[in-house]
Amino acid sequence: MTETTSAAPPATTTTTARRAALAGGVGTLIEYYDFSVYAFLAVTLGPLFFPSDRPAVSVLLTLAVFGSAYVMRPLGGWYFGRLGDRRGRRHALVVTVVTMGLFSGILGILPTYPGAGVIAPVLLVIVRLAQGFSAGGEIGGAATYVAESAPPKRRGLFGSLTPVGSTLGFSVAAAVVGLMTALTTPEQMSSWGWRVPFLLSLPLAALCLWVRVRLEDTAEFEAMAEKREVERSPLLQVVKEKPGSVLRVIGIAVAMNGTGYVGLTYFSTYLIQTQGFDKQAVYWASAIGIALACATYPLAGMLTDRFGRRPVLLSSYVLYLILAWPAFALLGSTSSIVVVTVVYVVYMALNGLAQVPAFPQFTELFPRRIRYTGVALGFNIGTIIAGGTAPYVAAQLVQSTGNPMSPAFWVIGVSVVGVITVLTLRETGRDRLPV
Repeated sequence: MTETTSAAPPATTTTTARRAALAGGVGTLIEYYDFSVYAFLAVTLGPLFFPSDRPAVSVLLTLAVFGSAYVMRPLGGWYFGRLGDRRGRRHALVVTVVTMGLFSGILGILPTYPGAGVIAPVLLVIVRLAQGFSAGGEIGGAATYVAESAPPKRRGLFGSLTPVGSTLGFSVAAAVVGLMTALTTPEQMSSWGWRVPFLLSLPLAALCLWVRVRLEDTAEFEAMAEKREVERSPLLQVVKEKPGSVLRVIGIAVAMNGTGYVGLTYFSTYLIQTQGFDKQAVYWASAIGIALACATYPLAGMLTDRFGRRPVLLSSYVLYLILAWPAFALLGSTSSIVVVTVVYVVYMALNGLAQVPAFPQFTELFPRRIRYTGVALGFNIGTIIAGGTAPYVAAQLVQSTGNPMSPAFWVIGVSVVGVITVLTLRETGRDRLPV
């Protein structure tokens, strides 16, 4: 089939775009809350599922299981991408949130090692793999749904709610874990308190389901279905027609997730275990810092709509190259939780400059008949390379080198990948979505 960008896209209204952006953002927030609670509880979960005489080993194994969920993301991306490109964007997004909510709730009732022995970590890995499968279809689908519903010249602004949702999910997770830590003793937290944040996933998933089932599918998908352009094997067509686009999405995803997940998941472990900060203080600093950074994301959306995708993306990775070392130097030398919060805000605001232009950029690289699959495939491969592995690699670097600054080299490395990839992109911010 031939691809064109000249045909007029189906009509959309600002009201439709707002509803789509809100549904995408809220759903992604809840899904990423479900997915990220585990990371903030890593220090608590380590001894419960991987008891060891060396606390660092328990935490490393727990972070390795966190990373194992990413193994399933490409498979989830294929499944939900195929579902979204064949049955509709809305249909796939409803299934992802139900799956994630269900398995997050199951994680909250798992037995621990003292009660079930080796079966406990085995079940933990299985549940995390199921969560990873679900997450593989979420953010690519939300980005596709919002981009197809937004006015052509405002895809960056409306699309900014998708990374706001995914990033704010981490903030909400940190706040809930912080609240539970404040309301329980260490013994109660280890006994039953850690289960509550996971069990909260069930009512949150029900809320998201209520929001999403009330949506209509995008006009782009309806037009595609009406013209019988639906692909029987969207994955095959993506690989055959758009390998270069998939590679570009992978490169951007490596840089975006490799930098972002260090702030979202590793900072808290580093501050508690390596720097000796109080758990509760770190959880609240994470929650407040990440939430404040998210407030800047719509500004990044307006910037990318005004100046294009490439300049904003490039500026984010250049700034990471400059600021990665100073950020870790500050975290390693300060005893002030206020300074920690400021580092969170600056670091994650930079990630907004990286994320916000990336998602509309991804959708602009693929025609509508294979868009969901193309975005999900590239994004999830990039995420498995540098997203789920980021906290583990960072912790392992510190453990093996004895240098708490060593994770800065990881941030610098993935930022270089981002710069190189951005230089290969054509500016698409002012184009219509490929039909």
